[in-house]
Amino acid sequence: MTDGGLFSESINDEVGTRTGSARSRGGPVGDDREGADPRLGLVVVHQRYVSAAHAHYAGDLVDGAFGLACFGDVATEICIRTDGDEGLFASYADIQFLGPIRAGDVLRTTGTVTRIGRRSREIDFTAVVLCRLRPDLGISASQVLPEPIVAIRARGTVVVPG
Repeated sequence: MTDGGLFSESINDEVGTRTGSARSRGGPVGDDREGADPRLGLVVVHQRYVSAAHAHYAGDLVDGAFGLACFGDVATEICIRTDGDEGLFASYADIQFLGPIRAGDVLRTTGTVTRIGRRSREIDFTAVVLCRLRPDLGISASQVLPEPIVAIRARGTVVVPG
């Protein structure tokens, strides 16, 4: 994969819904009662390589906006899957920058639908670094991290046409 390569996986399609479904009024994920909204608990996962072109700071650090843009891509796919429309990102309720994202990383961004409103969808996001360059071992050496690094957590709201 070359710089900026992206692949997408919707957990619902091929592996089965990881988190189940819940009532449209916001019941707990995994609620299988009659009338449950199957969109609740939808999980969408994107993975991409972070190219050197995205590095903005010393130490090949990437700015936080890069991770938020990845969350926007995940949110767009969620809206398409839940409502057949790209939707619009309305707001973030919480953003936590917890670890570095660097050029050469492989980043997994995940979005989980946690609340369904009439026109709004609340989504929990996580960005996790899976692989990192190892320049101490060679110019192009890289490794799968023994423990992924949670780089960003956020909660956001998207809106779709009514």
